[in-house]
Amino acid sequence: MLNKNQTIRLQTMLALCLLLFAVLLGRMVYLQLWRGDYYSKQSDGNRLRQSKIIAPRGIIYDKDGHELVNNLPGYAVVLQKQADYKPETLQRLSALLDIPVEKIEEKIKDSANYYEPIMLKNNLSPEMVTRIEEQRRYMPEVMLSVQPIRTYPYHELAVHALGYVGEVSPYEIEHGLFKNVTQGSIVGKTGLEMSYDKYLRGEDGAFMEEVDVAGSVVKHYDSVQPVPGKNLRLTLDYRLQKALEDFTDKHLAYLRSSGIASGARAAAVVALDPRSGAVRAMVSRPGYDPNLFVHGISSKDWNKINNDESYPLNNKVISGEYPPGSTFKIVTGSAAFELNKVRLDEPIYDGGFHPLVPTMGNAGGEVLGWLTFIKALAMSDNVYFYELGYRVGIDNIAKYARIYGFGQPTGIDLEGESKGLVASKQVKRDIWDEDWRLGDTFNAAIGQGFNLTTPIQLAVMLGIVANGGMKYQPYLVDSITNPDGSMFAKPKRAEGKHIDVSQQTIDYMRMGMSATTQEGGTASYFSRLPKPIAGKTGTAENSHGRDHGLFVAYGPVDDPELVVVCIVEQGGFGSTAAGPIVYKAFEEFFKERGWMPEDPPEQADGVRQAQQ
Repeated sequence: MLNKNQTIRLQTMLALCLLLFAVLLGRMVYLQLWRGDYYSKQSDGNRLRQSKIIAPRGIIYDKDGHELVNNLPGYAVVLQKQADYKPETLQRLSALLDIPVEKIEEKIKDSANYYEPIMLKNNLSPEMVTRIEEQRRYMPEVMLSVQPIRTYPYHELAVHALGYVGEVSPYEIEHGLFKNVTQGSIVGKTGLEMSYDKYLRGEDGAFMEEVDVAGSVVKHYDSVQPVPGKNLRLTLDYRLQKALEDFTDKHLAYLRSSGIASGARAAAVVALDPRSGAVRAMVSRPGYDPNLFVHGISSKDWNKINNDESYPLNNKVISGEYPPGSTFKIVTGSAAFELNKVRLDEPIYDGGFHPLVPTMGNAGGEVLGWLTFIKALAMSDNVYFYELGYRVGIDNIAKYARIYGFGQPTGIDLEGESKGLVASKQVKRDIWDEDWRLGDTFNAAIGQGFNLTTPIQLAVMLGIVANGGMKYQPYLVDSITNPDGSMFAKPKRAEGKHIDVSQQTIDYMRMGMSATTQEGGTASYFSRLPKPIAGKTGTAENSHGRDHGLFVAYGPVDDPELVVVCIVEQGGFGSTAAGPIVYKAFEEFFKERGWMPEDPPEQADGVRQAQQ
């Protein structure tokens, strides 16, 4: 018989054996059930090679079917997954691809949780492809892959609307910013490429092949073909877009070289159809070439773009926030008529300043005498609108600003839209912790002070005036189509609705804007166009330099088809800085309609001369 101590020892040994057996059994179950696929793939990886076939992204067209973004075939170098990589292999790749070893190791580390091959570089030059093929016998784990390369054939054209693509980052994968993507996938980073990425991306395919110890293909297996992404048909007009971009660049250079506005380097221009909200052109300056980002931007190019004080990456049409200046007088005028605070034919005296706040008056102390609404708007008189602001009050100014769409995103189909700011007592309290004063109301009435708006918000406001009171959500994508051209879907948009402003008040705003572009108005040179245009100048205060120049217009007056908004940063007076760009937009638009000859005499210089 065993004594008590012997029994305890045997029981302990038995427990240890059972525990060891349980650990081994558990490990076997884990390896077989949970990690079986992984090790099976690793085993097959000694002789089988699986590669992803990247699906071509959808093509992006303008409204007339002109290709704005497409794909070209190109070579990419990928690294098959291995447990370890020889240092000499990484050194050889670094020299061939001109990529630091540390960067290659970082890519390997980022792909640790994925079995897919690691893409090291795409869009290889023919010379680089040749060099890699010559060295392949020393690097059996390295493979060349044919992939569609995203291409922007017109470089900077409409870049802020279109956006650009790049390789998905580990952060984007971990945080679920894109669905159904793996390491090495190409995704939209900005603009429409990002907003419609799930449609444009498509579904990747794959193929399997058997290789020998040197990495040479012995046998091909069945493959799964990729599914191309959907195409986008935009509302943009290629011809109008290009004409506006070219002229904006020339005009900014003219403003600087002539000494009119030496700091005018940035601008935002948007043109849309007031009958629907369809955006016909979107220009933000300065721009950049999106092709630089497709293949991984160099430090030199990134520093040049990122350190530019005019912020080329910002889409100023939707994210730039500026005081609306005198263009806001449409809101103040609407509030006054809706609340019966003024009559159309009621004269108000302008003595150069407002008697209640004598320090506030017209630019340069100009005195215009007795004015009614139409002339006051056409002449952009400040004192008249100070009086309207006094009669209406800040709360009602803020109310009608929101009715016109200020202080909230327009809902355009792009990421990063700013909502602006509507001046109010609470806003001043939040920012300065001060009480509201009458001078603040006067500033708000002429679009200064705490008011901030984006160019796209101004375009929505102007569209409401142009079409007779309907507010439409602006948009860039008309339809999503299948690769064969058939219809896939129409993006959902909010239906247009009539704002809470009477037709009579809208008509008064239209009459005042029409007078602005006729003899005696602040932009009379627009009367040279073959069809009448309604417009409004504006100057936005800028605490960081010279004032910004604004101009907004729609036309033809009788049947508006186009709204154009332009702001030139540090451009000074709107008529000189922004007006010629808006004029060019209508000139090009009228040519397309056959209302002007295709090759007229140079008119931009004529516009400038008329202003001097």
